[in-house]
Amino acid sequence: MLRDQLAEKILTAQKAQERKLLSTLRLIHAAIVDKDIALRGKGKDKADDEEVLDILSKMVKQREESSRLYTEGGRQELADQELEEIDIIKEFLPEQLSDDQVKEIVAQVITETGANSLRDMGKVMGVLKERYRGQLDMGVAGAMIKAALNG
Repeated sequence: MLRDQLAEKILTAQKAQERKLLSTLRLIHAAIVDKDIALRGKGKDKADDEEVLDILSKMVKQREESSRLYTEGGRQELADQELEEIDIIKEFLPEQLSDDQVKEIVAQVITETGANSLRDMGKVMGVLKERYRGQLDMGVAGAMIKAALNG
């Protein structure tokens, strides 16, 4: 379970006194706890691994955007810090699929679901999210689905 891996990694970082690593791990933990609190209002005890993967993916996207903005603003040291955090967060995510793999999977799921127009895009996205959560960028997959269904 991802929570166990995170807790173990936090302890290791504390013992080794790795401040940057520990700081990022605590940010991840805080985001998960925030999600747990939000879910309590909906009658759910805590976030499951799939929801944790969503949180981690969102954290990576936020840091990629921040890094890009810092680079454009001439603040390379801050951009580098964001990139370091991305590397730490990605340790908890499954292996990312290449663009070629995503293209192949999108084509397969389109065939499988019988999608033939943009109205069927939600069906395809649903299957991709269910099967490949955390392994692919849904924005990239969405663009590939649009291209496939339009073309």
